[in-house]
Amino acid sequence: MGSLHAKRIVLGISGGIACYKSAELIRRLMDEGATIDVVMTQSACQFVSPVTFQALSGRPVYTDLWDSRAPNNMAHINLTREADLVLIAPATANLLGKLALGLSDDLLSTLCVASTKPLLTAPAMNREMWQAPSTMRNVAQLKTDGVQILGPATGDQACGETGDGRMLEPHDIVAAVAAHFQPKVLEGLTVLLTAGPTCEPIDPVRVITNRSSGKTGYALAQAASAAGANVVLVSGPTGLPCPSGVKRIDVQTAMQMHEAVMQHASASDIFIGVAAVADWRVANASSEKLKKTNGAPPELVFEMNPDILHDVARLKEAPWCVGFAAETTLDENVLMDKRRRKGAALLIANLAQDVMDRDHTTVHLVDDQGVSLLGTGEKTTIARLLIERIAQHFSAHQT
Repeated sequence: MGSLHAKRIVLGISGGIACYKSAELIRRLMDEGATIDVVMTQSACQFVSPVTFQALSGRPVYTDLWDSRAPNNMAHINLTREADLVLIAPATANLLGKLALGLSDDLLSTLCVASTKPLLTAPAMNREMWQAPSTMRNVAQLKTDGVQILGPATGDQACGETGDGRMLEPHDIVAAVAAHFQPKVLEGLTVLLTAGPTCEPIDPVRVITNRSSGKTGYALAQAASAAGANVVLVSGPTGLPCPSGVKRIDVQTAMQMHEAVMQHASASDIFIGVAAVADWRVANASSEKLKKTNGAPPELVFEMNPDILHDVARLKEAPWCVGFAAETTLDENVLMDKRRRKGAALLIANLAQDVMDRDHTTVHLVDDQGVSLLGTGEKTTIARLLIERIAQHFSAHQT
């Protein structure tokens, strides 16, 4: 079940070149379960045809304040009455100015004035337009009025310049919309997570690693951020984008991950060790590329890496610790003993063969009461369930 299941969103599209991103945004919102009603300004129609958005959303697109398809000719009233949220992406400088002043001279601006539903805007404009004093005043007023401003990002712009004003990417906007609806069960807390594999060098070319994709850890980081937490993610090498609102620290080896975690652990409320950390590293790693010698493989000597979860749990000012255990069999006695040895308040267990390199997972919770099944589903869905359960356990611990 998607993070926006059964949610109804009015998507306003104003006239900027970033309109082309709204097509992908619609698809991603629908993939998360949302129903989308599109409202376009006349300027937006100059960039992308309403037919495109009608085909993608499967619903009529509205562009005219006097649209007679509404039974009472009041589309500006009717469209938001059953909506859960109004999202404007892209939001041009002109539209932000209208909203800040309460002007209502077309369907989209009138709809916003008439609506009592939450309003999120994703600005998109040239960097100098974004930095203009008038825009800054309008944005400040909108924030005072309770409008959530998403972005903008920094990057290349259609005008050929580079700077602030670029609309957030669709996946970041979807994450922000999902976060709006998620209960803030971790509000004000700092959550430190590890995710992904580690890579232990044999020489400058070769490494020993594992099959972890980092998907579960990244999904948990996003879910924790959406739940209101300040999230620090220490990540091994993955190809995943950093979740919106999350501070990521990139590392390669288990020793680097250990160092980064220990630097942040005492300032954290909760530590979640999701990463698949290598148990051993090559003690005799070569500084030069190893050559084939008579076809004989090199003789590698291994030494133990530090146990990050164990070390964090035994800090004088330790955060509340959650560990992950990817096993090939789930033996309750083994899992209970592992949780005690690690010093974790809660252990999340799954089968390695069912979780690595996949988008779905099945997880079990291991606590003082034993082992219990949490559920099976997409990693993003399971991550939200896990964050809810972690918040419950942490709250009970605090009490």
